[in-house]
Amino acid sequence: MVKTNTQGHLTIGGCDAIDLAHNFGTPLIVYDVTKIRYQFEQFQAAFDETKINYEISYASKALAIKAIDQVINQEQGHLDVVSSGELMTAVAAGFPMAKVSFHGNNKTRAELNLALDQHVGTIIVDNFYELTLLEQLLAGTASQINVMLRLAPGITAHTHEYIQTGQVDSKFGFDIASGQAEQALKQVLASQHLHLIGYHAHIGSQIMAVNGFSALVKKLVKLSANWQEKYGYQPAVLNLGGGFGIQYTANDQPLLPKNFIHQIVTDLKAEIAKTNLNLPAIWLEPGRAIVGTAGYSLYTIGARKEIPNLRTYISVDGGMGDNIRPSLYQAKYQALLASNPLASPTQTVTVAGRYCESGDILVKNQPLPDTSPGDILAVLATGAYGYSMASNYNRVGRPAVVFAENGQAKLVVKRETASDLIRLDLDYLN
Repeated sequence: MVKTNTQGHLTIGGCDAIDLAHNFGTPLIVYDVTKIRYQFEQFQAAFDETKINYEISYASKALAIKAIDQVINQEQGHLDVVSSGELMTAVAAGFPMAKVSFHGNNKTRAELNLALDQHVGTIIVDNFYELTLLEQLLAGTASQINVMLRLAPGITAHTHEYIQTGQVDSKFGFDIASGQAEQALKQVLASQHLHLIGYHAHIGSQIMAVNGFSALVKKLVKLSANWQEKYGYQPAVLNLGGGFGIQYTANDQPLLPKNFIHQIVTDLKAEIAKTNLNLPAIWLEPGRAIVGTAGYSLYTIGARKEIPNLRTYISVDGGMGDNIRPSLYQAKYQALLASNPLASPTQTVTVAGRYCESGDILVKNQPLPDTSPGDILAVLATGAYGYSMASNYNRVGRPAVVFAENGQAKLVVKRETASDLIRLDLDYLN
């Protein structure tokens, strides 16, 4: 729901979007922190109603900055990281390492060593190479690390092929059908250094229906029961990943967290009742569902190009450098005029970015009221995978990030300057 103030301006976290743009400059990414907290608490409340042990593990790849890690920690959350950079961001934010899990399909020796040194709570193991590295790093010590096995369950989410992850033909996880997963299980159970706490699987992103999760629960419980009979091991945790969809446009109809969670837990209890297994804890890894709709990208409108009987372009001072998703996998967004977000449209335009690519289009065929150069355009629901996938293409600095809550705005990431961009360059001729 779009909120406005007495001037009719868009507000974010109780702050006037026009004032934010003027005070911090554009492009600017602004987060409504109350929305972040609300989304996280919706997941917690839904689980609390089911009376099951759980963890909400924020997938920090959606937005990995100190400020969001600190908010998640305030909300008593768990944190999922996928690189040494995300891990060290969590360390810098003061996040408790016992509540961190470390993902990734090609963790390096250095990254795994860092995770061990920082006493990361759980490493989610993706392949045999990683098992070998962990055994080498822990050899000759009395140390033990909690691990999960990431499994490729052979379940495909109905979403864009770039964000499907659970199918057999995937770079992620130990394949179940070929026997790789069972081989990995035996290897971990035989290890003195690896303490297996459960299984992980992830089927994709921007998922709008619960049936894929239901199928995943049934498959993992059946697999767990089979492996319990063969090896005497049953998981304490089933991590079902994330991928919960959000509303980018009016065509998106996402489920509420409680709809996902209540069905997942109902299915789990029904399937467990058919076995000799104890009821495991459930971990989920929402990222987009926590920060996506809380984020707004503010741009200043510049040039206009009208092609009679074809299209009108308005260009803004950002684009694929701060939000590559439309160019990468045709993601769709909605935009509005921050000075009058409820105004009736008088035109249909395509919002183009400033980067030297024809594909640098943020929003196609967007109805808007009359616009002029200097107006502030707000693109909605850019909180996930915008800043975290931002680049310095065309030698343009990444935008600033502001957190807004209860009418107070705080700069949490500085805007990159030209000096920042050349800081690592070295002279060739000297």
